[in-house]
Amino acid sequence: MIKVDNLSYSFPQKDLYNKISFTLEDGQHCAFIGSSGSGKSTLIDIIMDPERYLFDGTLKLDPNCRIGYVSQFPQLDTAKEATVFQYIGEEFIKLQNEIASICAEMEISSDHDALLEKYQQALDTFDAMGGNDFESNIDKKLYLADLTKQKNLMVTDLSGGEFKLIQVIKEMLKSPDLIIMDEPDVFLDFENLNSLKNLINSHRGTLLVITHNRYLLNHCFNKIIHLENMELQEFDGRYIDYNFSLLQGKIEKQELAKADDDEIERNELLIKKLRFIATNNADAARGKTLKARVRAQARLEARRIKAPFVEIKQPDIRFVADHEIEETIALKVTDYSVAFDDILLENVNFEMKSTDKVALIGSNGTGKTTLLREIYRNNHPSIEVSKDVEMAYLSQIQGEILNESHTILEEFYEAGFKTYQEIRSYISDYGFGEESINQKIGSLSGGEKNLLQLAKVAARKANMLLLDEPTSHLDTYSQIALEESIKNYNGAVLMISHDFYFIVNCMDFVLIIEDKTIRKMSMRKFRKMIYAKHFDKDYLEIEQKKKLVETQIELALKDTNFELAKVLSAKLEALIKLL
Repeated sequence: MIKVDNLSYSFPQKDLYNKISFTLEDGQHCAFIGSSGSGKSTLIDIIMDPERYLFDGTLKLDPNCRIGYVSQFPQLDTAKEATVFQYIGEEFIKLQNEIASICAEMEISSDHDALLEKYQQALDTFDAMGGNDFESNIDKKLYLADLTKQKNLMVTDLSGGEFKLIQVIKEMLKSPDLIIMDEPDVFLDFENLNSLKNLINSHRGTLLVITHNRYLLNHCFNKIIHLENMELQEFDGRYIDYNFSLLQGKIEKQELAKADDDEIERNELLIKKLRFIATNNADAARGKTLKARVRAQARLEARRIKAPFVEIKQPDIRFVADHEIEETIALKVTDYSVAFDDILLENVNFEMKSTDKVALIGSNGTGKTTLLREIYRNNHPSIEVSKDVEMAYLSQIQGEILNESHTILEEFYEAGFKTYQEIRSYISDYGFGEESINQKIGSLSGGEKNLLQLAKVAARKANMLLLDEPTSHLDTYSQIALEESIKNYNGAVLMISHDFYFIVNCMDFVLIIEDKTIRKMSMRKFRKMIYAKHFDKDYLEIEQKKKLVETQIELALKDTNFELAKVLSAKLEALIKLL
């Protein structure tokens, strides 16, 4: 269906791809992975509209291929009044009406030939889309996504997560040859994530999906393409097996690379010694020995083992409270209520200490973001923030915190940084090189924008962090760095998240929104609830152990302890078999 061969492409600020190649065949469910800013969304844009881009190499797409697309940032046309059923079936209903109109026209017109041709074209299009069964197909997909009750609701009444699932269903029902999805899992709650998994696995067509979500990666795909450092690697098989083969290859290559480095270092010392002797001795034989050794060194350099495929520069995220406060009540919420058309939250009561790390969870659309914003604004009579608390806020709507028309340099001058050098040094910790400093924020990927938000939050040195979906759009390495930073942070954290691992690894307790109010839940009860309602307990616990062993392997490689890395690799393989 798609064949990319030796494709290279550059932005003015940076090179994105260097002679990358891959194929995507009919019926494959392919996950497209890579670190933030590596160029995944741009490659999708090239596939969808190659005429807009000047690239080297070739891109071949089946000429009859119809492409469906689910955006990373779905926009709802609020001017369109439609029920969920009408929205999903929009094209089918339109064709149905067109066919009925042609039939009515044929009864009063004498130009039957032209109308018959028009009728046949509309009918063929309707049949190609599976039009005869579209109503029952909509019902089946809504059932799979656990959205049957929403069928007759207005689309404008849906939560963001529900609307994302409706978009996926709408594209699937058009029966395109290829559906491309750009991070469809972002902001989905636990239930909706399972619904997305069910929809992906039920789809019989070809899928190309950008995602960082390990749960989806482990359960939904039979092909992986991985873009990193301008290169691309493809793998036919499960993500679990790909990840393991990648790690094994890394152990092997780093061991060989270390052996090469040691040999080159020994040879360099010998050359220095021979050069010293040759300088103080006119013996021709010694000069020949030196030249032979220099030629040998050049050959060693030429065949030096290339660095492993994945060489990630993990961001150095550091949250530090400039002004620590003694353990006291930092935040108190008393009889808080909020309503728009309907009541969202009613008579909410909770408090947080100055060292508490708390996850605020609940289904999409239950008022989590509204409450977090109210706390940050700190002007509501039901919300009391200690006078010693200084807050920093990260928004899931990145444009609230970042001015997308700014360059990175302008954004950090406005945030209080004084010099170019200070900004350059600071943002380099977050993976932004000097070539990025004058890049417009609007041109960055979702993950890069979130890293910039995290950089601005950290620069505030506040003693309370309010974080709304901080892991959204972040690649795995950035998520691990963020996790470590929150663990080591010496202030309070109130975080909205649907990332099970992140909550379990970083938080002290959970505040859960149910029935328009909030109740406190221990981490033990939270785990139990997740196991019972959403995910398999054995899978989650094994996956957690697997992630820990992967981290231990990375540390062993960092210390060049290859024997330990191999022992851990065997342990990892045993865990993968359990999965």
